[in-house]
Amino acid sequence: MNYYPTLVCILFVYMSLWFVFSCIKKRNDVADVAWGLGFVLMAWVSFFLSDTSSGARGLSIGVLVSIWGLRLAWHIHTRNKGKTEDYRYLAWRKEWGKWFYLRSYLQVYILQGTLLFAIVFPVLLVNKSAGIPLRALDGVGVLVWLVGFYFESVGDAQLARFMKNPENKGKLMQSGLWAYTRHPNYFGEVTQWWGIWLMVLSIPGGWMGIIGPLTITFLILKVSGVPMLEKKMEENPDFAEYKKRVSIFFPLPPKK
Repeated sequence: MNYYPTLVCILFVYMSLWFVFSCIKKRNDVADVAWGLGFVLMAWVSFFLSDTSSGARGLSIGVLVSIWGLRLAWHIHTRNKGKTEDYRYLAWRKEWGKWFYLRSYLQVYILQGTLLFAIVFPVLLVNKSAGIPLRALDGVGVLVWLVGFYFESVGDAQLARFMKNPENKGKLMQSGLWAYTRHPNYFGEVTQWWGIWLMVLSIPGGWMGIIGPLTITFLILKVSGVPMLEKKMEENPDFAEYKKRVSIFFPLPPKK
C-alpha cells in the first residue's frame, strides 16, 4: 500500500472540503478549527492504514494527539462562536481583494495542510513501524507532553475567564500562568510535540521525526504565533511594562 501518498491525498481532500465550508460560512477562521481536527484525522487514519502494527506506542500517541487536537478545536470553536471573523483573516480578506478565494485556498488551506503533514510526521513514522515495547523514554515523553498540555489548556482557560469578565475590558492578562510567560498556551503546544517526538525516538529512524517539533517551534516562535500576537498586544498601554517583567516564551519567575 502507498502509505504516505495515500495520507497526502486524504489530507488534501480534507483541507479542500474545509475551504469549501469556509466559502459557505464566509469566514476563513474555520481553518483554525480544521487545524486540530486534521491531526486527529492523520493520527488515526495512519494507525489503521499501515500494514504493520505499531502496538501500544502508536495507540498511546494517537490518544495524546486526539486529546490535544480535540481540545484545541473545541476551544477555538467556542471562542469564535457568535463573533465576527478573526482579525487576521479579516485583514487578509481586505488585502487580497479579487484574489481572495485563490489565495485563501493556497495560502491558508493548502499551506496549512502542508505544515500539518510536516508536524504530524513523527506520528506517521510510528504508525508505519512495527510495534516495539514501550521504554523509559516513552514515559519521559508522556511527562513532557503532560507539562505542555497543562500550560496550553490551563493558559487558554485562564485567558477565557479573564476575557469574559466585563471589568477586564481593555486590560492585559498578567496573572496565573501569564505571570511567568507571555504565551503559556504557545509554550504548551510546542512542548507537547517535543514530548511526542521523545516517544518516537524508540523506533528505528525515529530521529527523523524531529521535523515535527522543529516545524511547530519555528511557526510559533517566528511566524504565526508569538510575533503576530506580540504585535497585537503592543496596542495595549500596559504591554511595555509587562514585556519587561515577563519572559516571552519559557516560563520564568517574573522580574521585579
